[in-house]
Amino acid sequence: MSLVQHFNAYSAWRIELGRGLSRAREWLTESDLIDAQSDLRLQHLLERLRDDKLIIAFVAEFSRGKSELINAIFFAEYGSRILPSSAGRTTMCPTELAYDSARPAAIELLPIETRSRQSSIAEFRSFPEEWSRFALDTASAEEMAAALRRVGEHKRVTADVARELGFAIDEKGEDGIRPDAEGKVDIPCWRHALINFPHPLLEQGLVILDTPGLNAIGAEPELTLSLLPNAHAILFILAADTGVTLSDMTVWRDHVGAGRGREKGRIVVLNKIDGLWDGLRSEAEIDREIANQIETCAQTLALAPEHIYPVSAQKGLVAKINRDAGLLARSRLPQLEQALTRELLPAKQQIVGESIAAEAVEILSTVRAVLQTRLSGVVDQLEEFLELRGKNKHVIEYMMRKVKAEKDEFERGLQQYHAVRSVFSQLTNNLLAHLGMEALREEVRRTREDMRGAIFSKKLTEAMSGFFLSAKTNFEKSEQEIGEISRMMAAMYKRFAVEHGLKLDAVPAFSLLRHEKELARLEGIYQQQFKSLYSIVTREKKVLTQQFFETVTVQVRKTFQEANRDVEYWLRALMAPVETQVREVQLQLKRRLESVKRIHQATDTLDDRISELRQMQSALLAQVAELDQIEAGLTSARLNGSEGMRAAA
Repeated sequence: MSLVQHFNAYSAWRIELGRGLSRAREWLTESDLIDAQSDLRLQHLLERLRDDKLIIAFVAEFSRGKSELINAIFFAEYGSRILPSSAGRTTMCPTELAYDSARPAAIELLPIETRSRQSSIAEFRSFPEEWSRFALDTASAEEMAAALRRVGEHKRVTADVARELGFAIDEKGEDGIRPDAEGKVDIPCWRHALINFPHPLLEQGLVILDTPGLNAIGAEPELTLSLLPNAHAILFILAADTGVTLSDMTVWRDHVGAGRGREKGRIVVLNKIDGLWDGLRSEAEIDREIANQIETCAQTLALAPEHIYPVSAQKGLVAKINRDAGLLARSRLPQLEQALTRELLPAKQQIVGESIAAEAVEILSTVRAVLQTRLSGVVDQLEEFLELRGKNKHVIEYMMRKVKAEKDEFERGLQQYHAVRSVFSQLTNNLLAHLGMEALREEVRRTREDMRGAIFSKKLTEAMSGFFLSAKTNFEKSEQEIGEISRMMAAMYKRFAVEHGLKLDAVPAFSLLRHEKELARLEGIYQQQFKSLYSIVTREKKVLTQQFFETVTVQVRKTFQEANRDVEYWLRALMAPVETQVREVQLQLKRRLESVKRIHQATDTLDDRISELRQMQSALLAQVAELDQIEAGLTSARLNGSEGMRAAA
């Protein structure tokens, strides 16, 4: 099974899991078992599945065959090249291929001049008027190719203009672009490209990121900070004839390598092995030369040789188009596709499946607790009323007093509940004060002022370091508040379970560790890109400040936003089960009291009430059984898809 077929299987699994969630939501709504909060959470899960993306990034210096490799792996069934691939530089700016059905097929290009403004690519995505848009005629391969060639457009500008736009300029060409005799350099016309293309794989959520070479990566920190780290797999492409060059090594070390904390999903491709097919060497000699090059590259990159895959993207593309099985095998492209399948899809499916299923089961668990509370109430009433058969009016009066006493006792217990809710609100406010966006905005404002007022480089680095220190301190204080909230809620859960019989699971565990690690990763990149002596010396203060705020602070803000979202979901998940069951117990006690009152007023209704309760008991048991089936269906959809993917891999 090819990578394309595996991805189709993954998409089918995702759709099936979504259907299971939709069925659960519909059944809960029809059965009147869902509250607004649970319905919102299920809707959020469905949106996560629907918007789930699989991002694969292709990274290399120019002329390594990135675009041809993309064509060979994903677009061979088109019968021609989708991305332009020819000698020289064909991709001058980061290019994203994806599909959004709400927008027309087009290529959108962000002018390189937008770098002079203090806004990130992510922010510019919200302003379509800033992009140059060209329609894609998907019915014509020639028109498509012509439109997509725009990603390779470039222009000559003075070194000063290039430097103002963030490009590193070096007279020797060692640490940046070397100006020509006229003092001019070549730079891309465009800063970023978005290609909205209705290809079947893109329609199913695949996103392909094609990156330019070292100079463009270094000049666009957002690639390093956001786009590449968010990729589920990165293919780092080398040329078989050159191996690891100095610039290749810089890209690997600074932007891709496993040493940056992400070992999984990093694959090295040794492309253009067909250059060794000169007709003079035997297959054994060619294999030995490829093996030697793999060994050399592995030693240079400090990587295991089995993580390096030699291929011929060009021959693989030709073989797929012409259905030449022999040439395809010789291109070694299938081995790379199998590696991508092993590295990417099973892990992605497991993460998505487990996170979605865990939250869905948590929601169903709350519903199950409500059903069990109702069932217990019905059983208790049934036992009481069966005991009342043949009893006199005084016994019924006693029963009425007993139920009323239970109701009064529960109401008194609610005073403690409301007191805990008050403390919960106070702790929540403290938590959001540390983690909230207002505190971050104030810190961003302060850091910007400090950087603008800095005269020496030391003051610049102190201002930037202070920003991260403040962010980390806020996370640490937030963790303390989370711990206090967890302990308080655990005590309340236990007390209400013992005193009032509420069926409450353990307090949901929660930690900001994932966001703290992301903050540490961003700080590491800042240390590397912004705090180095080279950066301070070679970049003007204005450019350095601008790049810091249009890249680093944007990503930190995104981290805080995601942390806030996760905290809000956790806080709701803490209170929702208690609130739901408190309402349910109140309702059950009210119904019991009303039933005994009716029986007290008219003893002949006792048998009718017993019959009614037995029907309610049967209906509740049927609902529990249906809930079991729904939960089992979700579990089966998750596990069967994962096992099938692993078996196929």
